[in-house]
Amino acid sequence: MKKLLRAALSLCVAIPVAAALMVSAAKAEKIRIALAETPSDELAAFFVALERAKANGLDYEWTAFSDEELAIQAVLSGQMDIGFGTPYAAMQRSRAPIRIVFQLSKLKFFPVTSKKYSKLEDLNGEPIMLHSRGGGTDSIANVIEEKLNIKFGKRSYVPGSANRIAALIAGQTDATIVDLSNKNKLMKLQGDRFNVLPMFEVDASDEALFANLDWIKANEKDVDIFVKALLSVWRDMSKDPTIIRKETNPDGPIGQLPKEVLDGLDGFYIDAVAGGLYDANGGGRKAAKADMEWYSAAGQLTGDPASLKIEDFWYLAPLDAASN
Repeated sequence: MKKLLRAALSLCVAIPVAAALMVSAAKAEKIRIALAETPSDELAAFFVALERAKANGLDYEWTAFSDEELAIQAVLSGQMDIGFGTPYAAMQRSRAPIRIVFQLSKLKFFPVTSKKYSKLEDLNGEPIMLHSRGGGTDSIANVIEEKLNIKFGKRSYVPGSANRIAALIAGQTDATIVDLSNKNKLMKLQGDRFNVLPMFEVDASDEALFANLDWIKANEKDVDIFVKALLSVWRDMSKDPTIIRKETNPDGPIGQLPKEVLDGLDGFYIDAVAGGLYDANGGGRKAAKADMEWYSAAGQLTGDPASLKIEDFWYLAPLDAASN
């Protein structure tokens, strides 16, 4: 998503995803983090939290996978310890006790189209471009269909909101779903050519941090440091979004991004916080409940949402400890 970093980054290691392996509960020497995309402005807050966690003794390394499904698979296989995503379908069908510990961001995405369409109902039978199969934008499309009793035409998949915006501008698609930042950029530059369609409010998770419960319990101290650092950044950011730019390590992966990206960090986080992209309390029970409802409607969870148990999908002890 967005521009690739330099070939070698100090903390990044390349680990292929292979067949599923049994997850070891042994204490980790270094936490292995599976990112669902390459570092970008959207991950700047996360890397600020990593810097705070590192200052408190957390040793880690990260790998950027090309999409969420690969990151999820890497955690399921035991090749990575903790990952990005919303693996609800995998949690329900897998025997591995995967649990979410922190909501990183909400599903604040926007249907953007050419002037051919003016409301969501106009997309009945029409093709749409989405991020990835089974990912957040795919689930949004599923819920739109369910709520409005429509059916999209062919779905194509292009990772990265910026790439889908480029496809829209180039006339390669007439309809897509993109994040807050890229929606704002498009409308600022070419708002006369495109429509942002009215969308219902969503509080469910887009990105969350998850791991195998056995591993979490075996590495309780490190997980607590990690979650506490995340919560401190999310709370500070809610009060002052410019804290992210101020605390970004110039020698870290975000600090190596192009100058125009760095110069836009304040604007990105001011807009994101104002737009409700982040929960200053890390999601917790409120997010878990919203997720049960959303991902059931999206077809990624089976069964009555009212009968689903939060503890089967979330492990709240680290967040509870960090909140006290």
